Amino acid sequence: MTKPTADRSLESGSDRGLDARPTDIESGRGIPSWLAASITYCSRCGAELHFGEVPGEERHRLACLSCGFVAYVNPRLVVTTLPLTDDGELVLIRRGIEPGIGSWAQPGGFLEVDETVTEAARRETLEETGLIVEPGEIVGLYTRLEAAVVVLAFEARVMGGEPATSPESLEVRTFAPDAIPWDGIAFKTTYWAIVDWLARRHPEIQPGDPAVLRR
Repeated sequence: MTKPTADRSLESGSDRGLDARPTDIESGRGIPSWLAASITYCSRCGAELHFGEVPGEERHRLACLSCGFVAYVNPRLVVTTLPLTDDGELVLIRRGIEPGIGSWAQPGGFLEVDETVTEAARRETLEETGLIVEPGEIVGLYTRLEAAVVVLAFEARVMGGEPATSPESLEVRTFAPDAIPWDGIAFKTTYWAIVDWLARRHPEIQPGDPAVLRR
């Protein structure tokens, strides 16, 4: 496989947008089967939900034939950071849980309903690395239809704390921009976030050929 360049990364999103680069399935396929299997009963009256045409809706929906409730299913937001040390090295974690156990990723997790994305970025990074960060510019947004998530990646400056592992991170390690462990990257979203960060901050460095893109 040819190493992707910054220009190729810009082309990879096709007409769905750059955020589509990490997903391998087509848009418009409805609710993923694994997610639909967990949404079977109406939260309002308890009757069974049915998938199909709903008056006034532009697409098929899960709806209750008993009370008319429509169960809208929306993607979850994952907030992540690319933490940078004073020396300009990137902090990554070696994941301690599935998916991607043993592989490298940026710290992050699901946005809670009672916090801002900036607060989530600080919290998740502290929980998984022991580091206090200040989120800065948004590196990008990445859609992963297979997991029903949208991943937000911040560039973040390490402000304090000490590197520490957690149940979610087997190792916390810094990497020079030209020493990213490309073949050990856990997720396509991680890969494209780092590619976009390099294109912005270190355009002279070409991304490697990660195993995650060959799976």
